[in-house]
Amino acid sequence: MKNKMTKNETLLLGLMLFSLFFGAGNLIFPPFLGQQAGVKTWLAMIGFILSAVCFPILGVLVVSKTNGLNKLAARVSKRFSFIFTILIYLSIGPLLGIPRAGSLPYEMVLAPLVSKDFISHEIALLIFTSSFFAVAFWLALKPNKLIDRLGKILTPTLLFLIIVVFVGSFFSDFSGFSPASGKYIDAALVSGFLDGYLTMDTIAALNFGLVISIVIKDMGIKDEKIIFKSTLKAGLIAGTILLVIYSALAYLGALSGAQYGATENGAQTLANIITHIFGPKGMFLLASIFTLACLTTAVGLISSISQYFSTISKIKYKTWTIIFVLWSLFISNFGLTRILSISVPILNAIYPLALVLIILALIDKLFIENTKVYKYSIAITTVLSGLKVLDDAKLFSEKISLFLKNLPFYEIDMGWVIPVFVVASLVLLIESRKK
Repeated sequence: MKNKMTKNETLLLGLMLFSLFFGAGNLIFPPFLGQQAGVKTWLAMIGFILSAVCFPILGVLVVSKTNGLNKLAARVSKRFSFIFTILIYLSIGPLLGIPRAGSLPYEMVLAPLVSKDFISHEIALLIFTSSFFAVAFWLALKPNKLIDRLGKILTPTLLFLIIVVFVGSFFSDFSGFSPASGKYIDAALVSGFLDGYLTMDTIAALNFGLVISIVIKDMGIKDEKIIFKSTLKAGLIAGTILLVIYSALAYLGALSGAQYGATENGAQTLANIITHIFGPKGMFLLASIFTLACLTTAVGLISSISQYFSTISKIKYKTWTIIFVLWSLFISNFGLTRILSISVPILNAIYPLALVLIILALIDKLFIENTKVYKYSIAITTVLSGLKVLDDAKLFSEKISLFLKNLPFYEIDMGWVIPVFVVASLVLLIESRKK
């Protein structure tokens, strides 16, 4: 049994954790933010980093500290733990994250390059996703080798390609930052925070915390305190890399704003940047970056979800891996739009629950793990986030919808914040008086 990880092992673990987080969404959000925020990019990035870097890393640490998402959620109740954990793993994995990771590189970059006279869109997508998931399956098949395959090979390659793009920008004639536009004119900091919030990486963190713990244990480290310290060090490495990469991408987006003006999405912004720097052939570079980013995230999700389901059933890890890979391959080719319409509302409902759980776990020494604080806080969050999802689906009358809109921060998907704070404070006050 080892007493600690070497510096090289810690670095590789940090690189692996970075690669698990850094998917297609993480590529396109920062440049789009920069393009819209313009001269206020760095103010917006403070908010973005808080919600897209700090919260996810804290999520990994909380899961490591509590020894698993199910044990963290069990502080509310065993029934809640079972339902919530299943929903988290399914919604971020086979119902959304994994199929989307397989199809996004093709849809966003490769599809425009495929000649319809040569091959149909459907066949080209099937060939790409089949190859993608075959590689993902091979990488996820042995979790104990993830640190070598992701940390030593895929992540350094991905980082190198992103650095090539960033360095290339210094040799291009970008004309500087444009003025801030839209919501960033008066609320750059808050808008940046909400953009990071919408990456939903905090939910992924609750998945990846298990993967990190398993990898560390496979290195021969069994002491829980050492595992947590190792996870903390890896988290700091991953968080630092995310911060630097996000800042570089936002900077490129801000430069492109003055050159190309407003775009519809971050993928378009990134495509403009790459084309401006490298010409039309740069799209192959962009395709490589997208594919690597999506591949590492898909591998992390497949591995973490298969690990969890193998612990709650008699079905082995390898079998679950095959099931999730085949399901994701099918959905990415034939039913992604429909499955997104189901899974996205579920994610929107449970994301606030994940944030509240993490915050409570971080400050639980203040109330000595009082389960009532967990129960009432989660109850009010469940009600309000559920109402928001139903309201977004236009299922309420105008009067009810108007009433909900009066809640502070409701319009920015955070109407649960003040009520949860008030309820948790009241529970603590009542419980302290009982003592």
